Amino acid sequence: MKSRFFDKLIERVDRVGSSEVQNFLNRLAEESDFFKNVFDALQEGIIVADESGLIHYINNGASRLFGLNPETVTGEYIAKNIQGLDWDNLISGKSSSVSKDLEVFYPENRYLNFYIKPINTKSKDDELAYVMLIRDITESRKGEEEKLESERISALTMLAAGVAHEIGNPLNSMNIHLQLLERKLKKAVPDLYEAELRDLIETSADEVKRLNYIIDQFLKAIRPSQPQLEPTDVNELVKESMRFLEPEIKDRGINLTLELRSALPPLQLDSDQIKQAFYNVVKNASQATSPGGSIKVRSDLSDEHVSVIFTDTGEGISASEMSDVFQPYFTTKKSGTGLGLLIIRRIIREHGGDIKISSEEDKGTSVTISLPRFQRNVRLLPEPKKPNK
Repeated sequence: MKSRFFDKLIERVDRVGSSEVQNFLNRLAEESDFFKNVFDALQEGIIVADESGLIHYINNGASRLFGLNPETVTGEYIAKNIQGLDWDNLISGKSSSVSKDLEVFYPENRYLNFYIKPINTKSKDDELAYVMLIRDITESRKGEEEKLESERISALTMLAAGVAHEIGNPLNSMNIHLQLLERKLKKAVPDLYEAELRDLIETSADEVKRLNYIIDQFLKAIRPSQPQLEPTDVNELVKESMRFLEPEIKDRGINLTLELRSALPPLQLDSDQIKQAFYNVVKNASQATSPGGSIKVRSDLSDEHVSVIFTDTGEGISASEMSDVFQPYFTTKKSGTGLGLLIIRRIIREHGGDIKISSEEDKGTSVTISLPRFQRNVRLLPEPKKPNK
């Protein structure tokens, strides 16, 4: 990308005074430094490349987004330094501008918008150069995904509430008829009732109650409900949640260990909802872990959060499945509903927290639940006072 100015300057160099050339070059250098500082101050990335993808300029914003060193990458090809970016495809329109959204995975997973505009360098060969503006649109994409997820959860809630209602009606009827049957048997054949039938009827009644309880808990989990917050010891919630599952886990030959950090500050939580989230995470871990494996539950503290980390040595989740783990009805279990993690994330988010999953196939999974130490309430600023007249 030669400049026609330099061609003319070389032709006329014998007619231009040395001091005049020196002053002009100094001014040119100052202006170049000024514009470089301006471009480096931008959050957006800027790359200037020729038609072959050779980088002639890259600002600090683009270097940061792609994890590049601007001093070493200048003069190299885009395709060599930005893996997965098909430069030839992006500039296939030659003289037309292009805008595309792309997902990058290094140095971190982000969504970027590329706007590429060709410019004429005014060289003898009318060579084209390309200015690429890169904007980070990760937050807006996440907002769109959360909106879609909210719509899916709303539809799921309506469906689940209807199904639960339809199941609940016959269960109530069964419970009433079991009570009537029990009364009639007591009167008609008291000896037979005491000897053989009482345990059967009581077992049936208990199972009906258990199903009613499961439906009730399921509806509480999926219905939008404001958490009833009160000061709560997270370690105690972990212990209570594990107490229900410990016999089942030990029966399966799985080792359960707790590593709870002492002196954690109390958090404002709905203890029933958080216990349900903890219970479901460990239930999932136990179902994915073979006999002889282990599950470790650890609590930790940072300046902003109290974290509970659940780590198992189970079958893990493949890379292709990781992006779908929070999708409704997605499950890797033969008898799973695909609602567990969706419900857990809704509970944690309603507490202002976050849930992260990392996994490696055939090696295990780690689920980290982070709960805020301080409430993230919105405070309305007061109206500015009007001056006294």
